[in-house]
Amino acid sequence: MSQLVEMKQLLFEELEHIVKTSSNLIMKISDKDWDYRPASNMRSLLELVHHLVSVPGADLLIMREKPEEEVRQLEGAIAADGGDKDKLIAWMNKGLADLKSYMDGLSDDDFLHKKTTPFYLEHGSAQAKWLIEVVTHAQHHRSQMFNYLKAQGYEVSMFDLY
Repeated sequence: MSQLVEMKQLLFEELEHIVKTSSNLIMKISDKDWDYRPASNMRSLLELVHHLVSVPGADLLIMREKPEEEVRQLEGAIAADGGDKDKLIAWMNKGLADLKSYMDGLSDDDFLHKKTTPFYLEHGSAQAKWLIEVVTHAQHHRSQMFNYLKAQGYEVSMFDLY
């Protein structure tokens, strides 16, 4: 196995772990807490979960230079599922599978050097950098969700993240 393939595999293992632990945390959420919002300028718990589960799929659309409207359609479809935890987790798993399929289909040269530009920036990033971005983006929002749950008194600990 090439070092590049091994590095890509490690990044996907980390993303798969984030999806798994995020899913476990989502399953702990009580329906009565979906409206929890730590501050008026922050997302509600439900809005945060919608965003978190959209990360792999939405970021894939963005890195593939799809228009903003297509990203918003995906986000709207996810939001339409409300607080149905099984459906929300399915969205995250589908996004992960689609992202993995896309990345696995790239040549090594394209993975390292092909740059794509999102609708909201004037400069592009290499596909390898996009994969790192997806991992850190999902990890960031998983951490936010963890903190929301802690603030609500849920029995969660670092063991829920590993």
